[in-house]
Amino acid sequence: MDRTSRDNGQVAGVLLAAGGGRRLGGRPKALLTHRGRPLVEHAAQALREGGCVPVHIVLGAAAAAVRARARLPGCVLVDNPDWEQGMGSSLRAGLDSLAGTGARAALVALVDQPGIGAEAVARVRAAYRSPTSLAAAVYGAERGHPVLFGAERWADITASAVGDRGARAYLRAHQSAITLVDCSDIARTADIDTPEDLTLLE
Repeated sequence: MDRTSRDNGQVAGVLLAAGGGRRLGGRPKALLTHRGRPLVEHAAQALREGGCVPVHIVLGAAAAAVRARARLPGCVLVDNPDWEQGMGSSLRAGLDSLAGTGARAALVALVDQPGIGAEAVARVRAAYRSPTSLAAAVYGAERGHPVLFGAERWADITASAVGDRGARAYLRAHQSAITLVDCSDIARTADIDTPEDLTLLE
C-alpha cells in the first residue's frame, strides 16, 4: 500500500448540524424527518459510507433532543455552545474536536443537504493527497459541499471562520489551490432553509 492510500484512510468527517432553523420557525434542521429518519442520521451515514473515519457531529440547537432521538452509532458528538453565532463557530468546534485523533484531513458536510450522499463524499475524499490538500465538490459552475481541508490548513481556517461565512473567506483567498471535484452527476445541492424547501424532504 502506498503512502497516499494510507493517508486516505485518515480523512475524518465533520458534520455541521447545530443550526436552529430560524427561517423554519425554530425547527432544528438536524431533527427534520427525511425518509422516516432525522436528517442528521442520513448525513452521518453518508459520511461513514463515504469512507470518513472518525465522524464528528457538531450539535447546538436542541442538542439534547438530537442525542435522545437520533441513532448515531460510532459518531463523536461535539457540543457547540456558541452555535447562535453562526456556522463559523460550528466549523471551529468541529475542527478543534479533531485534535489528537490522527486525522490528516477533515471532510466537512452540512446537515441540511439531503441530496448529497455517500457517493459525493467518497469522490471528494478521494481528492486527498497530503495534509495541505484543499478540495471541494462542484456542481456545474457552482462550488459547494462537501469540502475537504488538510490538517495543516485547519489553524488558518478556524482563524477566519466567523459568523455564517464558515470557510468562505478562506476558500476565496485560496481558490487556486482548490481541487474541484465534479459531483453534479451524483448529488443535488439544494438545502433546507425555508418552509418551501421542506418539499425536498421525502
